Amino acid sequence: MGFLRENILTMATLMGVVAGISLGLSLKSLDDGIWTARQAYYVGYPGKIFLNMLKCLIIPLIVPSLIASIGQLDLRVSGKIGSRAVLYYMTTTFIAVTLGIILTITIRPGFANSEEVIEKTESSKGTTTDTLLDLFTNCFPPNLVQATMQQYKTLIVDPGNEVIEDSSTGATIDPLNKETWKMTGSWNNSTNILGLVIFSVATGVAISLSGEEGKPLLSFFKSVSHVMMKVTNWVVHLAPVGVAFLIAGEILQMKSVIAELTKLAWYLFTVILGISIQGFVLLPLIYGLVTKNWPFRFIGKMGPALATAFGTASSSATLPVTINSLEEGNKVDPRISRFVLPIGATINMDGTALYEAVAAIFIAQMTGMNPSLGQIIIISITATAASIGAAGIPHAGLVTLVMVLETVGLPSEAVSIIMSVDWLVDRVRTAVNVLGDAFGAAIVAHLSKDELEKLNDTEDNDYEMKDVEKSKLLEIENFDTIESFDTIEEKLTFAARQHPQDSVVAGSPVMSYSAQAGRAKSRCVEM
Repeated sequence: MGFLRENILTMATLMGVVAGISLGLSLKSLDDGIWTARQAYYVGYPGKIFLNMLKCLIIPLIVPSLIASIGQLDLRVSGKIGSRAVLYYMTTTFIAVTLGIILTITIRPGFANSEEVIEKTESSKGTTTDTLLDLFTNCFPPNLVQATMQQYKTLIVDPGNEVIEDSSTGATIDPLNKETWKMTGSWNNSTNILGLVIFSVATGVAISLSGEEGKPLLSFFKSVSHVMMKVTNWVVHLAPVGVAFLIAGEILQMKSVIAELTKLAWYLFTVILGISIQGFVLLPLIYGLVTKNWPFRFIGKMGPALATAFGTASSSATLPVTINSLEEGNKVDPRISRFVLPIGATINMDGTALYEAVAAIFIAQMTGMNPSLGQIIIISITATAASIGAAGIPHAGLVTLVMVLETVGLPSEAVSIIMSVDWLVDRVRTAVNVLGDAFGAAIVAHLSKDELEKLNDTEDNDYEMKDVEKSKLLEIENFDTIESFDTIEEKLTFAARQHPQDSVVAGSPVMSYSAQAGRAKSRCVEM
């Protein structure tokens, strides 16, 4: 019974995933199996409400939690924690990309789909350089309110089919060279998580440097964080129902489930095999070697977060559930989880990095191109950069995949081939992204155990000093009066109850509460 009570939410969420798949397939088998977009929307509507609840919690939970976590840490400690987290992220992302490349070169899934027709799609909205610069630009949003709703993106203007001259600069615009095209910018309707994280880190550091003057603001953010975790806990318990309807609605939007899965079976097999090895073999192995603990119980406690990630296909939307599972289930220190997880949800995308490496080489094989060693290295570097820049929203990896393809000269239109199964791959890779973030937080917490204990000892010593001061005051007051009290608070409370008209009590004049406290304080100074 104890096991069931502890893991009831995990089991209920996993049952929600199974129920969603069953519901979607059952409804799909009715009549001719064709459902309109409106009908599928109605089925998935409860799931959409659940997803909106999670998205609503992202900013009020993540920003205060990150500020409070950094603000209450010593800067030297937070620097070490941040360095360990970034080192873990970079290491696991490199491992994921390398694993994806090895599997794709070995299995060669692209040669089984060489007859696929590449559909013409909308051309890229920017160059690789623009994409990387946009990543840096979004780190420093010009308006915090705007950052909660929009991200900046560079666009290039298609000049047509003829070479023309730029009227403003006199430069030649070549249709075949995108680097010569005119540039413009736009704001996409997507939360700029990276910019908010950078601002939160800077604010937390400023609070830590401000000392006593920064403590009121720190207390405010800690209070907001605590309240939002309560709200998060309520929403998390809706996950089984929300996830079920999200998955059912997604299945109903597919033209034919079996046909889409069999058409790209080898690609699907390769990418899911790679993501599974990364998430359930390599990451647990790293966790076990570092912490000397078995990872199975840890993964089991992360069940609600993994199921929610699979249902929503959004690591950012899953973040409140991830924090809850990590702190309540795996007992990771909140100062670590609320510091590491928001950063991880932004830059740590193991599943996405592996997927983009596999997809790029798969498309290269399918188009008859055999990537050279240099191109494979470029793919690995670009896939890593693209995974860091991928927003934690559904299908964001599909967008950054275009950047990877263009870097090695592959047609960006080729992404249309894998779009039909991206809904499934997106969910699997998001679950591994979330699991990688959780393992990272647990590993950093283990490595930072000594620093956290020192901080706890410092806080305990502060409280002990206050107790020593109270004992000294009590000793002075008991020595100076007839009455004897157990605590200084009792002495001051007794003084506060006395009426001014009482001229003496036990031979000494009665003093007011404030005067008694001041007298005690002055005598302590004299001692």
